[in-house]
Amino acid sequence: MHKSAVFFDRDDTLIRDVPYLGDPKKVRLMPGTREALQHLRQAGFVLFIVSNQSGVGRGVISADQVSAVNAELIRKLGDAFFEAIYLCYAAPGEDDHNCRKPNPGMLYRARDEFQIDLTTSWFIGDKIADMQCARHAGCHALLVRTGQHDPAEIKEAEALAEFAADDLLEAAQYITSSRG
Repeated sequence: MHKSAVFFDRDDTLIRDVPYLGDPKKVRLMPGTREALQHLRQAGFVLFIVSNQSGVGRGVISADQVSAVNAELIRKLGDAFFEAIYLCYAAPGEDDHNCRKPNPGMLYRARDEFQIDLTTSWFIGDKIADMQCARHAGCHALLVRTGQHDPAEIKEAEALAEFAADDLLEAAQYITSSRG
């Protein structure tokens, strides 16, 4: 049986973006994150994190630092909401083996490893690359306006999204109300 999932970008979607975040002490949850994850899990969705972490490929932070930040995110949530965390360490321009968003490789891995139906799944993120990744994988794309981006970039991302929400809880409620 194939399951429906919600994929989440990490930075400026689940936690406040700190460029090349390697210090777990700087992890700050976005407002409504825990409630949104609880809402989606109770609705039967399988949850995943899908994140480009090019700081590793650039040599700015280590994979261990990224793991420590992710562990702190889970600790702050107080529950292991996510079935898996998929990361792409490639820097822009490097051979990323189809993993670096907007490429859909990380979503394909989740599909294959967890029997996910991408056509009934959602990707929530704050950037154009997240919306493109969703579209390339055949998922529903949902933009959260939680990042600090140029207004023209937000407008372009909104055009690719099925819906744009002001926060994660609004996004989660939209997804469950659309399921019908």
